[in-house]
Amino acid sequence: MDMNFSNAQRAEVLTAALPYIKKYNGKCIVVKYGGNAMINPTLKQQVMEDIVLLWLIGVKVVLVHGGGPEISETMKKLGKQAQFVNGLRVTDKETVDIVQMVLAGKVNKDLVNLLQMKGGHAMGLSGIDGGILEAVVKDEALGYVGEVTKVRTQPIRDVLEKNYIPVISTIASDRQGNTYNINGDTAAAYIAGALGAERLIMMTDIAGVMMDMDDPDSLIPSITVSEAEKLKEQGIISGGMIPKVDCCVEALNAGVNNVVIMDGRIPHSILMELLTDEGAGTMVMKD
Repeated sequence: MDMNFSNAQRAEVLTAALPYIKKYNGKCIVVKYGGNAMINPTLKQQVMEDIVLLWLIGVKVVLVHGGGPEISETMKKLGKQAQFVNGLRVTDKETVDIVQMVLAGKVNKDLVNLLQMKGGHAMGLSGIDGGILEAVVKDEALGYVGEVTKVRTQPIRDVLEKNYIPVISTIASDRQGNTYNINGDTAAAYIAGALGAERLIMMTDIAGVMMDMDDPDSLIPSITVSEAEKLKEQGIISGGMIPKVDCCVEALNAGVNNVVIMDGRIPHSILMELLTDEGAGTMVMKD
């Protein structure tokens, strides 16, 4: 930060943010946290600062996190090889135990700890706690990878009501007590939809939806659902961006006001998105 920033300039920045603070005060924002912003220690600190700042100005922030790299690393330490089918982790009984241990244990508590170090009050939950996420087998070939069938928001609302930041790891259970690994983006879309969130922010490792994947300047600032379908047909939205955009559409259909696919590699991108007129990334909106 430029230390020559005068107090007058600081005051100006704060007053410019005022309409946005007013807009989001008391509103629910779901942040899907993953990718580089989760691995890079500096970015991690900045994301936590952003979330605590939003919480302090009265935004009800719900943090939904994955932890793919940490899971793979732990599996490697335990001598287990990660297998993927169409980008989804094959999860046998032993792997789902590791997923639960890493996500609901280590990653979740590290994030809660960090938020508290930054001055926030946070409460760690998993999709299993209070039956937040119920699931069934998505595809026999993938093992314990779940398809969400039900979201119970009451435990999340209870935590928000007591003025904590809920930090949710994306595992689920079924009626027989089996544990499932749930795709983080999908879980965030379902949770945001069930909460009727004002906005869902999906942090990724690219600038957003681009006309040309190799040119960050070709970023599309906003698209509607039908425009997204056209871009998929044209092959502009392709590869790993397809499931991301599908999750955005799912969230909109479920009742979220709007969704932003955002570059998590940019410092303080969450604050830029919510508290400035510039935004960061691609906003996906209903038609």
